[in-house]
Amino acid sequence: MKGLTKFFVKVSQKYLPDAFLFAIILTVIAFGLALGLTGKTVIEVLAAWGGGLWGILAFAMQMTLVLVTGHALASSPAIKRGLAGIAAAAKTPVQGIMLTVFVTAIACFLNWGFGLVVGALLAREVAKRVRGIDYGMLVAAAYSGFVIWHGGISGSIPLAIASKGHIVENLIGIVPVSRTIFAPFNLVITFSIIFALPILFMFMARGKTDIIEVDPRLLEEEPIADDSARKTPASKLENSRVVTWVFGLMGVAYIVYHFVTKGFDLNLNIVITIFLFAGILLHGRPISYVRAVDQAIKGAGGIALQFPLYGGIQGIMVTTGLAGIIANWFISFSTAQTFPLFTFLAGGLINFFVPSGGGQWVVQGPINIPAGIALGVDPAVVAMGISYGDQWTNMIQPFWALPLLGIAKLGIRDIMGYCMMTLLVSGAIIAAGLLFLV
Repeated sequence: MKGLTKFFVKVSQKYLPDAFLFAIILTVIAFGLALGLTGKTVIEVLAAWGGGLWGILAFAMQMTLVLVTGHALASSPAIKRGLAGIAAAAKTPVQGIMLTVFVTAIACFLNWGFGLVVGALLAREVAKRVRGIDYGMLVAAAYSGFVIWHGGISGSIPLAIASKGHIVENLIGIVPVSRTIFAPFNLVITFSIIFALPILFMFMARGKTDIIEVDPRLLEEEPIADDSARKTPASKLENSRVVTWVFGLMGVAYIVYHFVTKGFDLNLNIVITIFLFAGILLHGRPISYVRAVDQAIKGAGGIALQFPLYGGIQGIMVTTGLAGIIANWFISFSTAQTFPLFTFLAGGLINFFVPSGGGQWVVQGPINIPAGIALGVDPAVVAMGISYGDQWTNMIQPFWALPLLGIAKLGIRDIMGYCMMTLLVSGAIIAAGLLFLV
């Protein structure tokens, strides 16, 4: 295992380009595949690409706010103390890495946006406290917890088919989460991965000699200026805790209203809302929160630069029908027993080009669900197969790592070799579960 890990780490560090160039390479591959497989002309593929460039702007803004509000929240004194308390449980590098991957995985099971931010911040805190820890492996551990997100409570596909008006409702009706997220097969698969990840990282970290410790400059944070002693009217207003509490309690009231009226609907917008108002309240003074956000926004450059490229790739995949061709190819040699497995593998491949659970469902759902029904496969299992594929190859797809890397201040090549091991282990567990548990 150490030899295989070392091989993947060396390959990643030597050959993996920056995440921006990775997105450009994927764009070229998708463009070429669309020309070769769909019968579309160059102009038609070009139009599909250009039409998709700005198709996920709203989502890009959401991801930017996840990073910024999560980071600003974590810079508040109370959250710093909480993270420090968790990190203090780790006394050795191996314990620090195992703790980080386990806590992140549990957090991602509750909500993927929350888990990404918690993982990055916990990794930074562990790195501050534990000497001799490999920072790249530590951040990879934080990202690896994300590999279970679509089997968790915030999984977009199982939540979609549990709601009225989803795209295949006429075929399968409303599928409750008791048949997907809380189905025995999903709980076994998901928690098997959650408990396997610390063991995997224990074997990778134990006895590691080529350790690259964190550059202390990466963990430095600019002190938030305190001008509360100034007595001008403007300064008094900027430092007024009354303003904070009035506005913060308005936000809390809305969050309570949301959950009372909509149940446990922990969607991305409400996660951002929770981060926002919790941060405002915990910083105490309005101007303190403003300055914390100013610091946090510096890590959002990757999202602003790369998300339009993935919008273009998604435009090619969906508009030209390329994603449907890939899905149908896997279906063509599936049987009733192997269909969930091949749905998972198809999902993993398509996720490279459409790294969004909702987008992938739009592509695969209308194709795989009817095919599964024809073979006699439970639609809930088919939906989860797509979900597993979507979460699986995130480990070697930089798209979702951008917020975490922005907080950790690392590049994708620093973590990808370790994440490849997560891909192999989690893929084996998912494949075994789909073959023998459903």
